Amino acid sequence: MSDVKDLTLEEIQKILPGNSAWKVIQSLLEKGLISVYENLHENYQPKKERFVFLSAAFHNEEKLKLLFTELEKAPKQLNVLLVFLHLKQTQEMVQATDLLKQSNASAAQLSSLVDKGIFDIRKLEIDRLPFETPLDIIPNELNEIQQKALHEIQLGFKANKPVLLKGITGSGKTHIYFKLIEQCIAQGKQALYLLPEIALTPQIVRKLRSTFTQRIGIYHSRYSNNERVEIWHKTQHHQYDIIIGARSALFLPFSNLGLVIVDEEHDTSYKQQDPSPRYQARDCALYLAHQCKANIVLGSATPSLESFYNTEMNKFHLVELSTRYGEANLPAVQIVDTRQEIAEKKQQGIFSSKLITAIQSSLMANKQVILFQNRRGYSPFSMCSTCGWVPHCKYCDVSLTYHKLSDKLHCHYCGSKTSYIKICPACGGTRIVAKSFGTEKIEDDIKKIFPHARVQRFDWDAMRIKNKYAEIIRLFEKREIDILVGTQMVVKGLDFEHVNLVGVLSADSLLSYPDFRVNERGFQLLEQVAGRAGRKNDIGNVIVQLYNITHPVIRHIISHDYVSFYKEEMLSRKEFFYPPYTRLIKITLRHKVQDTVYFAAQKLAEEIKDLQGCMMYGPAEPPVARVRNQYLQEILLKVNKDHKIMVEMKQHLREKINRLSTQKNMSTVQIILDIDP
Repeated sequence: MSDVKDLTLEEIQKILPGNSAWKVIQSLLEKGLISVYENLHENYQPKKERFVFLSAAFHNEEKLKLLFTELEKAPKQLNVLLVFLHLKQTQEMVQATDLLKQSNASAAQLSSLVDKGIFDIRKLEIDRLPFETPLDIIPNELNEIQQKALHEIQLGFKANKPVLLKGITGSGKTHIYFKLIEQCIAQGKQALYLLPEIALTPQIVRKLRSTFTQRIGIYHSRYSNNERVEIWHKTQHHQYDIIIGARSALFLPFSNLGLVIVDEEHDTSYKQQDPSPRYQARDCALYLAHQCKANIVLGSATPSLESFYNTEMNKFHLVELSTRYGEANLPAVQIVDTRQEIAEKKQQGIFSSKLITAIQSSLMANKQVILFQNRRGYSPFSMCSTCGWVPHCKYCDVSLTYHKLSDKLHCHYCGSKTSYIKICPACGGTRIVAKSFGTEKIEDDIKKIFPHARVQRFDWDAMRIKNKYAEIIRLFEKREIDILVGTQMVVKGLDFEHVNLVGVLSADSLLSYPDFRVNERGFQLLEQVAGRAGRKNDIGNVIVQLYNITHPVIRHIISHDYVSFYKEEMLSRKEFFYPPYTRLIKITLRHKVQDTVYFAAQKLAEEIKDLQGCMMYGPAEPPVARVRNQYLQEILLKVNKDHKIMVEMKQHLREKINRLSTQKNMSTVQIILDIDP
């Protein structure tokens, strides 16, 4: 019998034309003529470096003296030996690269010493992420108010409840986290510190390293796969005492977890949107802490309505900090009516006269400014001023955003790019004008108004280069940047001592999105961005530009009153049966043929409309009805919070979806379930 040759998928694709490989494989599988198996390969490779060792023959002092005499005729080689001995006094092992650099020697000279039997070179494994020893340890002292809060948190731990630490911006929540970490490590356990954004990591890590001598691990998506493997193994073998990271750090294999901290617990970045698993990291952290019998603290100045509601239901233990650390005051908030500014011809481009004057005053006082706009790019959309034509993405039902840096139109949904259009394809007109504005335009315009100011943009586009975010934060902390222009990345817990002005360029975009959480998210973002100003002894100032100055959220922002906002918003949630009074299940159907996805959505809706314990809405097109050439339909279910009903609902949904997938032409329809979107 001849040997059976295994073929990889790549080899089959080279043999068969076009995209027919999968169809042929599926057909042969159904006929039982072939079998398919997967073979996992370990791609991780440990990092190795060349280290130099002095040969055992010269460990004797007398023989080493003789060697010095022998090498006097070769001064460069003697210098290499002397530098090696000097480095050996401060280092356990000497790297070949360090030795060559310090001695200004060539590789040939080092090789000559190896050939003479003086040195021995070995390749050894090293850490990609070595531990950094802090230069100065700064004691973490709590004031009287923080001590009281710490005591209340410990009472919550004793009651075996998750603790919600609600502290206004700048109240010193981080100091309390550090004290809790200190107590956790003293018990020989690990602490997990979750942050919503990678951008926050460098600043928090520096503070941790200046407070603790323990081993600190960092975990987020900017690390390479090999770096992440090393972090995984070190966590598993308790080589880290503190792990700080974004939401995916939850899934590290902790060996002895004692404390979980979820900082800025309200943040939407904790919800994984796409791809699956679509999990809420805050909720997963609660489950992880329960499984590991660890304490957990959720911290925020503007807690999610669900978390604050859980304190009222006695599920969470509430601890509050209502004063800023160091006697600082909350910033004053000024609302600027953009319509009135334009009518009175005071507006200077996208900046109100009040904002321009305030920026000028801050710069003259040698203070720093943050300008916030939650849209990146130069212009969110362009339009022909003759006929009104707007360039749209050919793969998605959205307008294209102009990015000046690349001089291209970008789709922020599928990532496609196209050349900037100068002639309207609809009417042939040449007056294509930019409408609205993003962070690129703000950066461009502010440089023209204040040419001597040092301006930097802080958004996702500026973060493409690895560790660029850490560099920008470092420069801003060192006061080498005067004005920082950014998206919501600038509002998430960053602590800058010399910022005394925050400008919100267009608050309307935060308060007009079609979502039941729009008021909550708008309030949280505006309150968080306001909290970046006046965090030390200076009086901070916040200027918010918008058209709709009568929006109900605005008065709560002016007074910094979370509780009154919470009460008002909860009345609306209860009336319209939204979380936290209910659970939501969003069902999204996708297909490249619009009629197919529409028919599938109607069919599924018919199947589930009579399910007990829920209310169904839809099917309907979402605001963006086509993404990556896939047409979308959505069904929203509001489900009773009873656990038994929720379990039964999930089971029924699985059965209905599986049944639909077996019907003709329905197997290619992608059906996505998102619990609590």
